[in-house]
Amino acid sequence: MVQLTRIYTRGGDAGETSLGSGARVAKYDRRVAAYGTVDETNAVIGIARLHTTGNEQVDAMLARIQNDLFDLGADLCTPEGNARAAAKQEGALRIVAAQVERLEAEIDAINADLAPLNSFILPGGTAAAAHLHLARTIARRAERLMVELAASEPVNPAALQYINRLSDHFFVLARHLNDGGSADVLWVPGDTR
Repeated sequence: MVQLTRIYTRGGDAGETSLGSGARVAKYDRRVAAYGTVDETNAVIGIARLHTTGNEQVDAMLARIQNDLFDLGADLCTPEGNARAAAKQEGALRIVAAQVERLEAEIDAINADLAPLNSFILPGGTAAAAHLHLARTIARRAERLMVELAASEPVNPAALQYINRLSDHFFVLARHLNDGGSADVLWVPGDTR
């Protein structure tokens, strides 16, 4: 269990932060940008959940995803192959295949009940769906940052799979919250010319 006794440490006042390995890096480091954007995704889910009251199944899914995103942040915060993390009895916290598989199962179950797509969808509809579309776009940015990081240093492959599936999950869940897709806002190509 994490215990925070002080909220500020002054350790980042000069523009650096500590990774889970103890290494100090610039706050603009690729790794920090990646897990910071994962945290941003999580914050938007918190807002979306304000609009899912009464839908316990959806709220439970989003609560699990929020917890997973803290796991993902911890995974990204500790570089692969880190000796300090390996020395700990439990090792570094990593995203695992079961988390990816759960997302896939939820995507398939939600998508099975949705109206077929005949157009691209504009972000909108219900407040919950609109916030999930925002979460989807932030998750895609997190994915781009993670892929960029993976081009220069090792990143857990399951973490990359998880973030890729997550944006798909948000898409189908937003459609579900838009009355099964019937309240989706459809793109009409060239309509505003």
